[in-house]
Amino acid sequence: MRHKHADEIIAWANGAQIQLYQIGMDDWIDAPTPLWFEVTQYRVKPEPKPDVEALDYVGIYSVYLAKHFDRTPNLKLTFDVETCELKSAEVLK
Repeated sequence: MRHKHADEIIAWANGAQIQLYQIGMDDWIDAPTPLWFEVTQYRVKPEPKPDVEALDYVGIYSVYLAKHFDRTPNLKLTFDVETCELKSAEVLK
């Protein structure tokens, strides 16, 4: 009979980082040395998704903020794809 966590055990033996999740926990946590309990869920730790950058031109027209689509970008925004949060904003010269 195949072990319930056979795929994760093989991945761990090949060097993959394993995470575990148990009832009552808020999130997956790293398991440096998994114990492979039947009642615990295990997974190979997912690779983080790369950030997304957006280039834009923003200026003012009179007293109003204006976006110009035909201008050279003067602003670079970096977002975390997993949380959709803005990580940084850089003014370009």
